[in-house]
Amino acid sequence: MDTNVITFLACICFLFLFGKIFIVPIKKIAKLIINSLVGAVVIWIINLIGAGINFHIGLNFFTSILIGLLGLPGAMCLIIIKLLVG
Repeated sequence: MDTNVITFLACICFLFLFGKIFIVPIKKIAKLIINSLVGAVVIWIINLIGAGINFHIGLNFFTSILIGLLGLPGAMCLIIIKLLVG
């Protein structure tokens, strides 16, 4: 075989392995970012609905990540904590 063909096949194998190693963490990070943005929207909706009764949850990195990771139970957790703490 020609050395160019062997080099080409080696590069393809390297790119495949490189992609396999790094694509999983990138997918998890992308999912966390998307879920955090959804969490921010949920907090905004909670604040919009709660404006009439003077109920507000701060929109920050922690609350957005919490709702992004836990989903609806995270939102309920923040609401309960807000009601208990005041």
